[in-house]
Amino acid sequence: MTASPKAPAPHSPAPAIQAPAIQALALTLTLGSSAGGEATAAVSILRGLSLTIPTGQTVALLGPSGSGKSSLMAVLAGLERATSGQLTVAGADFTGLSEDALARARRGRIGVVLQAFHLLPTMTAQENVEAALDLAGIPDAPARATQELSEVGLAHRLHHYPAQLSGGEQQRVAIARALAPRPAIIFADEPTGNLDTTTGAEILELLFARQQLTGATLIVITHDESLARRCQRIIRLADGAIASDTLTTPTTGTATGPDTGTGPSTSTGSVTDTNTGAGTGAVTPKGTGTATGTDTATATATGPLPKPLTSPPPTTAPPTTAP
Repeated sequence: MTASPKAPAPHSPAPAIQAPAIQALALTLTLGSSAGGEATAAVSILRGLSLTIPTGQTVALLGPSGSGKSSLMAVLAGLERATSGQLTVAGADFTGLSEDALARARRGRIGVVLQAFHLLPTMTAQENVEAALDLAGIPDAPARATQELSEVGLAHRLHHYPAQLSGGEQQRVAIARALAPRPAIIFADEPTGNLDTTTGAEILELLFARQQLTGATLIVITHDESLARRCQRIIRLADGAIASDTLTTPTTGTATGPDTGTGPSTSTGSVTDTNTGAGTGAVTPKGTGTATGTDTATATATGPLPKPLTSPPPTTAPPTTAP
Protein backbone atom coordinates (compact mmCIF):
# COMPACT_ATOMS: atom_id res chain seq x y z
CA MET A 1 0.00 0.00 0.00
CA THR A 2 1.32 3.39 -0.93
CA ALA A 3 1.53 5.74 2.00
CA SER A 4 -0.43 8.92 1.68
CA PRO A 5 1.73 12.02 1.41
CA LYS A 6 2.02 13.96 4.62
CA ALA A 7 0.14 17.21 4.81
CA PRO A 8 2.47 20.18 4.90
CA ALA A 9 3.09 21.60 8.34
CA PRO A 10 1.21 24.81 8.95
CA HIS A 11 3.33 27.91 8.63
CA SER A 12 3.99 29.90 11.76
CA PRO A 13 2.63 33.42 11.49
CA ALA A 14 5.24 35.97 10.57
CA PRO A 15 6.28 38.14 13.50
CA ALA A 16 4.59 41.51 13.57
CA ILE A 17 6.77 44.37 12.40
CA GLN A 18 6.61 47.22 14.85
CA ALA A 19 6.18 50.62 13.28
CA PRO A 20 8.91 53.13 14.05
CA ALA A 21 8.26 55.73 16.71
CA ILE A 22 9.20 58.50 14.27
CA GLN A 23 9.48 58.50 10.49
CA ALA A 24 10.60 61.80 8.92
CA LEU A 25 11.31 62.45 5.27
CA ALA A 26 12.89 65.62 3.83
CA LEU A 27 11.74 67.88 6.65
CA THR A 28 12.36 71.59 6.21
CA LEU A 29 11.63 74.52 8.45
CA THR A 30 11.86 78.04 7.08
CA LEU A 31 11.04 81.06 9.20
CA GLY A 32 10.56 84.61 8.01
CA SER A 33 10.94 87.70 10.13
CA SER A 34 9.92 91.29 9.95
CA ALA A 35 11.62 94.45 11.11
CA GLY A 36 9.78 97.75 11.19
CA GLY A 37 6.81 96.15 9.50
CA GLU A 38 8.86 95.00 6.51
CA ALA A 39 9.43 91.34 5.75
CA THR A 40 13.02 90.17 5.66
CA ALA A 41 14.58 87.24 3.88
CA ALA A 42 13.41 83.82 5.03
CA VAL A 43 15.84 81.83 7.16
CA SER A 44 16.26 78.09 6.64
CA ILE A 45 16.35 76.38 10.02
CA LEU A 46 16.04 72.73 8.95
CA ARG A 47 17.32 71.64 5.57
CA GLY A 48 15.71 68.46 4.29
CA LEU A 49 16.22 66.14 7.28
CA SER A 50 15.25 62.49 7.00
CA LEU A 51 15.44 59.98 9.82
CA THR A 52 13.76 56.94 11.31
CA ILE A 53 13.71 56.28 15.06
CA PRO A 54 12.65 52.79 16.19
CA THR A 55 10.28 52.31 19.07
CA GLY A 56 12.02 52.16 22.44
CA GLN A 57 15.33 53.61 21.27
CA THR A 58 17.22 56.24 23.26
CA VAL A 59 18.53 58.98 20.97
CA ALA A 60 20.64 62.08 21.55
CA LEU A 61 20.25 65.07 19.25
CA LEU A 62 23.66 66.63 19.71
CA GLY A 63 25.00 69.93 18.45
CA PRO A 64 26.08 73.44 19.38
CA SER A 65 23.71 76.37 19.76
CA GLY A 66 22.18 77.26 16.41
CA SER A 67 22.63 73.80 14.92
CA GLY A 68 18.87 73.22 14.71
CA LYS A 69 18.49 70.55 17.38
CA SER A 70 15.78 72.33 19.39
CA SER A 71 13.92 73.26 16.19
CA LEU A 72 14.03 69.64 15.09
CA MET A 73 12.64 68.57 18.45
CA ALA A 74 9.84 71.13 18.13
CA VAL A 75 8.86 69.75 14.71
CA LEU A 76 9.11 66.08 15.74
CA ALA A 77 7.07 66.77 18.89
CA GLY A 78 4.36 68.61 16.98
CA LEU A 79 5.13 71.91 18.69
CA GLU A 80 6.09 73.50 15.36
CA ARG A 81 4.77 72.83 11.87
CA ALA A 82 7.33 71.79 9.30
CA THR A 83 7.46 73.94 6.18
CA SER A 84 7.64 70.86 3.97
CA GLY A 85 8.31 67.15 4.18
CA GLN A 86 6.52 64.16 5.66
CA LEU A 87 6.31 63.21 9.32
CA THR A 88 4.69 60.28 11.14
CA VAL A 89 4.87 60.19 14.93
CA ALA A 90 3.66 57.23 17.03
CA GLY A 91 1.42 56.09 14.20
CA ALA A 92 -0.12 59.51 13.53
CA ASP A 93 0.50 61.47 10.35
CA PHE A 94 1.61 64.96 11.43
CA THR A 95 2.10 66.16 7.86
CA GLY A 96 0.10 69.28 7.11
CA LEU A 97 -1.83 69.34 10.39
CA SER A 98 -2.97 72.68 11.78
CA GLU A 99 -1.74 73.85 15.18
CA ASP A 100 -4.99 72.74 16.83
CA ALA A 101 -4.82 69.36 15.13
CA LEU A 102 -1.20 68.94 16.21
CA ALA A 103 -2.19 69.67 19.80
CA ARG A 104 -4.79 66.91 19.63
CA ALA A 105 -2.32 64.52 17.97
CA ARG A 106 0.29 65.10 20.70
CA ARG A 107 -2.13 64.16 23.44
CA GLY A 108 -1.22 60.80 24.93
CA ARG A 109 1.56 60.24 22.39
CA ILE A 110 4.24 62.68 23.47
CA GLY A 111 5.69 63.80 26.78
CA VAL A 112 8.09 66.72 27.04
CA VAL A 113 10.63 67.56 29.76
CA LEU A 114 12.13 71.04 29.42
CA GLN A 115 15.16 72.75 30.89
CA ALA A 116 13.07 75.43 32.63
CA PHE A 117 10.54 72.90 34.11
CA HIS A 118 7.47 74.98 33.06
CA LEU A 119 5.28 73.85 35.92
CA LEU A 120 2.03 75.72 36.47
CA PRO A 121 2.86 77.99 39.43
CA THR A 122 -0.67 78.12 40.88
CA MET A 123 -0.96 74.33 41.05
CA THR A 124 0.61 71.93 43.52
CA ALA A 125 2.92 69.15 42.38
CA GLN A 126 0.02 66.70 42.41
CA GLU A 127 -2.24 69.07 40.49
CA ASN A 128 0.42 69.63 37.82
CA VAL A 129 0.55 65.90 37.17
CA GLU A 130 -3.23 65.56 37.38
CA ALA A 131 -3.63 68.20 34.68
CA ALA A 132 -1.61 66.13 32.21
CA LEU A 133 -3.66 63.04 33.03
CA ASP A 134 -6.94 64.91 32.65
CA LEU A 135 -5.91 66.25 29.25
CA ALA A 136 -5.02 62.72 28.15
CA GLY A 137 -8.44 61.49 29.28
CA ILE A 138 -6.99 59.08 31.85
CA PRO A 139 -9.43 58.24 34.68
CA ASP A 140 -8.68 58.43 38.40
CA ALA A 141 -6.15 61.21 37.88
CA PRO A 142 -5.57 62.07 41.59
CA ALA A 143 -4.56 58.53 42.55
CA ARG A 144 -2.45 58.12 39.43
CA ALA A 145 -0.69 61.44 40.06
CA THR A 146 0.07 60.42 43.64
CA GLN A 147 1.57 57.16 42.40
CA GLU A 148 3.69 58.85 39.73
CA LEU A 149 5.09 61.40 42.18
CA SER A 150 5.84 58.67 44.69
CA GLU A 151 7.82 56.82 42.05
CA VAL A 152 10.05 59.85 41.48
CA GLY A 153 10.63 60.27 45.21
CA LEU A 154 8.16 63.07 45.94
CA ALA A 155 5.48 61.36 48.01
CA HIS A 156 6.18 63.92 50.76
CA ARG A 157 5.83 66.93 48.40
CA LEU A 158 2.44 66.29 46.81
CA HIS A 159 0.82 69.49 48.06
CA HIS A 160 3.74 71.87 47.62
CA TYR A 161 3.71 74.56 44.95
CA PRO A 162 6.60 74.90 42.45
CA ALA A 163 8.01 77.93 44.33
CA GLN A 164 8.32 75.73 47.41
CA LEU A 165 10.35 73.07 45.59
CA SER A 166 14.04 72.94 44.74
CA GLY A 167 15.15 72.83 41.12
CA GLY A 168 15.73 69.10 41.28
CA GLU A 169 12.31 68.54 42.81
CA GLN A 170 10.65 70.67 40.14
CA GLN A 171 12.33 68.61 37.42
CA ARG A 172 11.14 65.42 39.13
CA VAL A 173 7.58 66.78 38.98
CA ALA A 174 8.12 67.60 35.30
CA ILE A 175 9.30 64.04 34.63
CA ALA A 176 6.30 62.59 36.48
CA ARG A 177 3.98 64.88 34.53
CA ALA A 178 5.53 63.90 31.18
CA LEU A 179 5.46 60.16 31.83
CA ALA A 180 2.20 59.82 33.76
CA PRO A 181 0.00 59.41 30.63
CA ARG A 182 2.46 56.74 29.38
CA PRO A 183 3.35 58.48 26.11
CA ALA A 184 5.03 56.55 23.33
CA ILE A 185 7.76 59.19 22.99
CA ILE A 186 9.52 61.40 25.55
CA PHE A 187 11.45 64.51 24.50
CA ALA A 188 13.92 65.93 27.02
CA ASP A 189 15.38 69.30 26.03
CA GLU A 190 18.55 70.02 28.07
CA PRO A 191 16.89 68.37 31.11
CA THR A 192 19.78 69.18 33.47
CA GLY A 193 20.62 72.64 32.14
CA ASN A 194 19.26 74.47 35.19
CA LEU A 195 20.63 72.04 37.77
CA ASP A 196 23.91 71.63 39.61
CA THR A 197 26.14 68.69 38.70
CA THR A 198 25.06 66.37 41.50
CA THR A 199 21.34 67.03 41.10
CA GLY A 200 21.65 66.79 37.31
CA ALA A 201 23.23 63.34 37.61
CA GLU A 202 20.38 62.19 39.85
CA ILE A 203 17.80 63.50 37.38
CA LEU A 204 19.47 61.66 34.48
CA GLU A 205 19.48 58.41 36.43
CA LEU A 206 15.79 58.89 37.13
CA LEU A 207 14.94 59.81 33.53
CA PHE A 208 16.69 56.79 32.01
CA ALA A 209 15.30 54.46 34.68
CA ARG A 210 11.75 55.64 33.99
CA GLN A 211 12.31 55.25 30.24
CA GLN A 212 13.43 51.66 30.71
CA LEU A 213 10.47 50.92 32.95
CA THR A 214 7.89 52.32 30.53
CA GLY A 215 9.58 51.27 27.27
CA ALA A 216 9.04 54.72 25.76
CA THR A 217 11.26 56.14 23.04
CA LEU A 218 13.52 58.78 24.60
CA ILE A 219 14.97 61.68 22.59
CA VAL A 220 17.39 63.91 24.48
CA ILE A 221 18.39 67.29 23.07
CA THR A 222 21.78 68.35 24.36
CA HIS A 223 25.18 69.83 23.65
CA ASP A 224 26.73 67.65 26.38
CA GLU A 225 28.88 64.85 24.95
CA SER A 226 28.80 62.82 28.18
CA LEU A 227 25.01 62.89 28.27
CA ALA A 228 24.79 61.96 24.59
CA ARG A 229 26.97 58.89 25.20
CA ARG A 230 24.33 57.51 27.54
CA CYS A 231 22.00 57.03 24.56
CA GLN A 232 21.92 54.15 22.12
CA ARG A 233 22.18 56.51 19.16
CA ILE A 234 23.79 59.91 18.61
CA ILE A 235 22.59 62.20 15.81
CA ARG A 236 24.85 65.21 15.35
CA LEU A 237 23.36 68.32 13.78
CA ALA A 238 25.14 71.20 12.09
CA ASP A 239 23.56 74.11 10.19
CA GLY A 240 20.13 72.49 10.18
CA ALA A 241 21.28 69.20 8.69
CA ILE A 242 22.39 65.81 10.00
CA ALA A 243 26.18 65.78 10.12
CA SER A 244 26.47 62.22 11.46
CA ASP A 245 24.21 59.47 12.75
CA THR A 246 25.90 56.85 14.94
CA LEU A 247 24.32 53.76 16.44
CA THR A 248 25.74 52.58 19.72
CA THR A 249 23.55 49.52 20.12
CA PRO A 250 25.38 46.28 21.08
CA THR A 251 28.41 45.90 18.84
CA THR A 252 31.68 44.01 18.82
CA GLY A 253 34.91 45.95 18.87
CA THR A 254 37.88 46.93 20.93
CA ALA A 255 38.86 50.07 22.70
CA THR A 256 42.11 51.25 24.18
CA GLY A 257 42.59 53.96 26.73
CA PRO A 258 44.57 55.08 29.74
CA ASP A 259 44.57 52.86 32.80
CA THR A 260 45.50 54.09 36.23
CA GLY A 261 47.08 50.88 37.58
CA THR A 262 50.54 50.87 39.15
CA GLY A 263 52.02 48.08 37.12
CA PRO A 264 51.59 46.10 33.91
CA SER A 265 47.96 45.11 33.64
CA THR A 266 45.55 43.49 31.25
CA SER A 267 41.94 44.66 31.49
CA THR A 268 38.74 43.30 30.04
CA GLY A 269 35.29 44.86 29.94
CA SER A 270 32.30 45.89 27.88
CA VAL A 271 32.30 48.96 25.67
CA THR A 272 29.90 50.54 23.30
CA ASP A 273 32.05 51.26 20.30
CA THR A 274 35.58 51.30 18.99
CA ASN A 275 37.36 54.24 20.53
CA THR A 276 40.80 55.46 21.40
CA GLY A 277 41.19 56.96 24.83
CA ALA A 278 37.77 56.15 26.24
CA GLY A 279 35.71 53.04 26.66
CA THR A 280 32.88 51.91 28.84
CA GLY A 281 32.50 48.93 31.05
CA ALA A 282 33.76 47.25 34.17
CA VAL A 283 37.49 46.68 34.15
CA THR A 284 39.32 44.06 36.17
CA PRO A 285 43.04 44.71 36.00
CA LYS A 286 45.47 41.95 36.73
CA GLY A 287 48.86 43.38 37.56
CA THR A 288 52.07 42.67 39.32
CA GLY A 289 55.04 44.87 40.02
CA THR A 290 55.65 48.27 41.46
CA ALA A 291 56.29 50.20 38.26
CA THR A 292 54.48 53.49 38.04
CA GLY A 293 53.15 55.33 35.03
CA THR A 294 50.31 55.17 32.54
CA ASP A 295 49.70 51.92 30.73
CA THR A 296 47.22 50.83 28.09
CA ALA A 297 44.06 48.88 28.88
CA THR A 298 42.39 46.79 26.20
CA ALA A 299 38.66 46.12 26.46
CA THR A 300 36.35 43.96 24.40
CA ALA A 301 33.07 45.53 23.31
CA THR A 302 30.03 43.38 24.03
CA GLY A 303 27.25 45.86 24.62
CA PRO A 304 26.33 49.46 25.38
CA LEU A 305 27.04 50.81 28.80
CA PRO A 306 26.40 54.47 29.41
CA LYS A 307 29.29 55.63 31.56
CA PRO A 308 32.92 56.31 30.65
CA LEU A 309 35.46 53.59 31.37
CA THR A 310 36.75 53.82 34.90
CA SER A 311 39.25 51.24 36.10
CA PRO A 312 38.83 50.13 39.72
CA PRO A 313 41.94 50.11 41.90
CA PRO A 314 44.39 47.42 40.80
CA THR A 315 44.57 44.18 42.71
CA THR A 316 47.14 44.19 45.44
CA ALA A 317 50.26 42.26 44.53
CA PRO A 318 53.36 41.63 46.64
CA PRO A 319 56.27 43.97 45.79
CA THR A 320 58.80 42.58 43.38
CA THR A 321 62.06 43.88 42.14
CA ALA A 322 61.83 45.29 38.62
CA PRO A 323 64.32 43.66 36.27
